[in-house]
Amino acid sequence: MLPIMFTIVMLAALALLYLGTGRDKRLLIVSVLWATAIGLLARAGFFEAVQATPPHMLLAVPPPVILLIWYSIKIPAVRIQPGWLLAVHTLRLPVELILYQLYLQKKVPVIMTFKGWNFDILVGLSAILLLLAGITRRKRRSVAIVFRAWNIAGLVFLAIIVSIAVLSAPLPLQRLAFDQPNVALLSFPYTWLPAVVVPAVLLAHLLCLKKSTVA
Repeated sequence: MLPIMFTIVMLAALALLYLGTGRDKRLLIVSVLWATAIGLLARAGFFEAVQATPPHMLLAVPPPVILLIWYSIKIPAVRIQPGWLLAVHTLRLPVELILYQLYLQKKVPVIMTFKGWNFDILVGLSAILLLLAGITRRKRRSVAIVFRAWNIAGLVFLAIIVSIAVLSAPLPLQRLAFDQPNVALLSFPYTWLPAVVVPAVLLAHLLCLKKSTVA
């Protein structure tokens, strides 16, 4: 059941990102192809080769991050739909609940959950509140400043959990959680978290910041 739930979260992230970028079909096609390739490699155990040089997992993250940062610069602000992009961040709530279940299964360390050093759940909860408050539909400058500050804080929280995930994985870079390392993200379907979901969340923040700055 947990793998199915996470797969639904990943697909929802891609769907919301598609809507948030003004229904950009090229981005959707590239994202689906990338997610499919990552999924097939994960099913084959490709990312579990932690002794490879470089570790295969490190090959799954930089390409989409670089591509999406480039995309965030190139996309016209008029096409950006911040309401849908804000909805992307609500998915951080179920992701945190899934991570907690993986911790109970001894597949991730406690520091990667809301009981440890991961406060990303606050971003998911606050995203729901901001959506209910209709913050993306309000035009006041003060509201735009609050929204920009929220997105910057969200990026900080994202950077924290990504750092924890990398440093607690059984890779040459590991510095944390030697008693219960982060092994879940090396296997299907959870490899989609660093390779697909995290880049989608990053892009959603960058585009919201771009839209609020232009507006």
